[in-house]
Amino acid sequence: MLRTNQSFLVYIQQLYEAQPRKEDIIQKTFARGKKLLTQHEKASRVMLIKEGIAKCFITEENDKDYIVEFLGKGEIIGEIEGIRGTPCLCSIEAITPVDVYALSLSYFSALIKKDLRLNNLLLEVFAQRIVYTSSRASYQQLYTIEHSLSRLLTLQKQQSIEISKEDMAAYLGVTIRSLNRALKTVHKNKNAF
Repeated sequence: MLRTNQSFLVYIQQLYEAQPRKEDIIQKTFARGKKLLTQHEKASRVMLIKEGIAKCFITEENDKDYIVEFLGKGEIIGEIEGIRGTPCLCSIEAITPVDVYALSLSYFSALIKKDLRLNNLLLEVFAQRIVYTSSRASYQQLYTIEHSLSRLLTLQKQQSIEISKEDMAAYLGVTIRSLNRALKTVHKNKNAF
């Protein structure tokens, strides 16, 4: 539910510290509710989350959002767009204050051509995303909304964050009305014990 990648974070921190002039990788901060990347727009940098939590979501043609995942420390964003030179596939928005390492596109491209460690980290990220997407799709088919909602509420409590009802519904792929029914059921079941 919350993706993190400590290995990638350590790698980028080492690159950042090794820079003589701190130009290729800079640090940026995004306030809660600010977009790091916007769907269909060109990314100006590849970013890696240093601190905080963001949501990755797709806005469909009917203007409904679907949250693909929540991203935490060490998660890279904009790398697919950086590699392919395409507009952003989805939007990334801070749900807590988010600090990032932001790599220039030219520096990222140069690293891909010469840094085997980066390439291995990217391959691992891509493989993990495929596994995660497949697992999540099967999970949503096999378990009730209430079960998935319970896991989401647990994440919210563990991370001490507030996830709006709209975001909960967008993550679960349901309407607000269905979410409200599920919340009542989950609340009733907690009180039954």
